[in-house]
Amino acid sequence: MALPKLNNTQYELQLPSTGESIKFRPWLIKEQKLLMMAQESDDAQEIERAFANIVTECTFGAIEPYSAPMFDIEYIFLKLRGKSVGDSVKLNVLCPDDEKTRVEIELNLEDVGIQMKEEHTNVIDINDSVKIVMRYPTLKDMTGFDADGKVKQIFSMIASCISEIHDGKTVYNKVDTTEKEMNDFVESFSQEDFEKLTNFFDTMPKLLHEVEVKNPKTKKKNNIVIEGLESFFV
Repeated sequence: MALPKLNNTQYELQLPSTGESIKFRPWLIKEQKLLMMAQESDDAQEIERAFANIVTECTFGAIEPYSAPMFDIEYIFLKLRGKSVGDSVKLNVLCPDDEKTRVEIELNLEDVGIQMKEEHTNVIDINDSVKIVMRYPTLKDMTGFDADGKVKQIFSMIASCISEIHDGKTVYNKVDTTEKEMNDFVESFSQEDFEKLTNFFDTMPKLLHEVEVKNPKTKKKNNIVIEGLESFFV
């Protein structure tokens, strides 16, 4: 005799990138097991695949994790975690006033969202005739990426996220250029042009939350910014 099938509650969320509403369900024990095994392996690609699988399964195939912006994936995963494990999470944050004291805080994940600076744009004017259209990094782009790491990684990220290059009425699409051509193009920028591109990443939508914490030793109040998915689960 077949065992009963369990029905899981469905919820809705709005994608930060488009405002589109999608349905999702909490992750199951089999999916949590997959994630835990990937984290134990400490293999970036295993963790990437686990993330991708969970997002796909729990959104009923509505999200393609390798083409959606990374901030969409982070937001979805935050919502999944909240409905699967609980919205409350405890974090130990470092007080910036003395850079020594840590304080435990309890955070409601329902209060966390995607923040974007008002001046952000994905269209970058290089000069009067040349402008660049950027795309947002995806899960694949971010796997193993360390913003504080090698210079080569940063250049590679910038080159990979260039979607179009407009030169007057001529449009060059990323898919029509070679990796070498794109790298050579990026390396031809002036320092000012390069800063315009890095500003795209600095101001793009991010999973971010600000909390006020009082240092118990110095009695000083600190505003602490918690940023990036991993910061909410350490």
